[in-house]
Amino acid sequence: MAAASDCCIKENNMNSPAFLIGAATAAHQVEGNNVHSDYWVMENVKHSDFAEPSGLAVDHYNRYEEDIKLLAEAGGNAYRFSIEWARIEPEEGRFDEKEIEHYGKVIECCCANGVTPIVTLMHFSSPAWLIARGGWASEKVVTYFARYARHIAETLGDRLPYIATINEANMGIQLHKVVADMMKAGKRKEGGVQVGQNNGLNLKTIILSMLEQGRAFHTSPFRIHSFLKPRDEKTERFVMEAHIAARKAIKERLPDTKVGLTLSLFDYQPVEGGEEQAARLWHEDFGWYLPYIKDDDFLGVQNYSRKIVDENGAREPALDAPLTQMGYEDYPSSIGNVLRKVAKEFPKELLVTENGIGTADDSRRCAFIREAFASVMQAKADGVPVSGYLHWSLLDNFEWQAGFGKTFGLIAVDRTTQTRYPKESLKVLGSLADDGEETK
Repeated sequence: MAAASDCCIKENNMNSPAFLIGAATAAHQVEGNNVHSDYWVMENVKHSDFAEPSGLAVDHYNRYEEDIKLLAEAGGNAYRFSIEWARIEPEEGRFDEKEIEHYGKVIECCCANGVTPIVTLMHFSSPAWLIARGGWASEKVVTYFARYARHIAETLGDRLPYIATINEANMGIQLHKVVADMMKAGKRKEGGVQVGQNNGLNLKTIILSMLEQGRAFHTSPFRIHSFLKPRDEKTERFVMEAHIAARKAIKERLPDTKVGLTLSLFDYQPVEGGEEQAARLWHEDFGWYLPYIKDDDFLGVQNYSRKIVDENGAREPALDAPLTQMGYEDYPSSIGNVLRKVAKEFPKELLVTENGIGTADDSRRCAFIREAFASVMQAKADGVPVSGYLHWSLLDNFEWQAGFGKTFGLIAVDRTTQTRYPKESLKVLGSLADDGEETK
């Protein structure tokens, strides 16, 4: 075990010789039976605001070895996955060592297959007990999250070259804007935020769901502060303070491990007269967070599309624009543009931790990957310090409120048998490892 761990750190940490090419997942979306999490509770109330429950998902908890081997055999050399806080600490202050052992096996499986493990500590889902204590809108989360991060660092950290504390830490602010727009327009817009939403809800279902969730969490229905809830700048500061506290806890134990977080970023492209609005939107999504991440070792950049901006703000996609299943414009080169913008203000290591397309047409996914990767490589050639490209997602999975209908995966899954069916796009992604190697 030690030899594999040492190899993983030595070959892929501060002086990694390889450009990282791989894919990403999130625990709750793929593992299944995440019964101690807030999302399990929200999905399973009678009037759930989710399209469907996650259930067994794609059983990655038991089939991770098969999935990691498929990635490695295709040519991938990196895998980003999340450790599920709700499994590690199912009750406040009680850590489940069997779950620590499980994630240790996942890490060792990566190393044994020549795959760099890149871990996220919180990818949207949290322990259900946290919600009863104020969730992500309470300053208590700073202490709770730091304690969890410290435990991971002490038990698994010496095997981890990269740790991202929080996935898409800016999602609460983005959802706050989506709700504001919804109040103006009277309906929720598709593609307004880079996460799956259930846009077919009526007001009665929403109200009943809130009431039932309140009873389930033993709190007020107006105080259910899971991570994917709208936040203003006051409560967003608790999220960022939690990140800083977690980073400190990790670094005290693991000074050589690279620590950062990930941000959800659109490629805002102003037309004439829209420059001021585009700058405002970029500051809300990115610039506001700079003071909190300035001491991070790297930033995970996550992008799926662009937005055209005029004097009134971000436009809806043009009527003739190709759209993905999520309602975003299909625009692969946006990732390269975003990397360039980020690098101007954050001159440290950048890692594309998510980029992909929701589509049932895998031939389009193959083309998207090639086009997106070309834009990343051009940015790298021009001096942008990008060290890897991780596609979303390794597997077709549970897209949060939208359920299983959105297909981002490089591997299809028959959920009645949990049989894996690698797509051509997995081969295409793996073949890019040679291109990345040439750009070192």
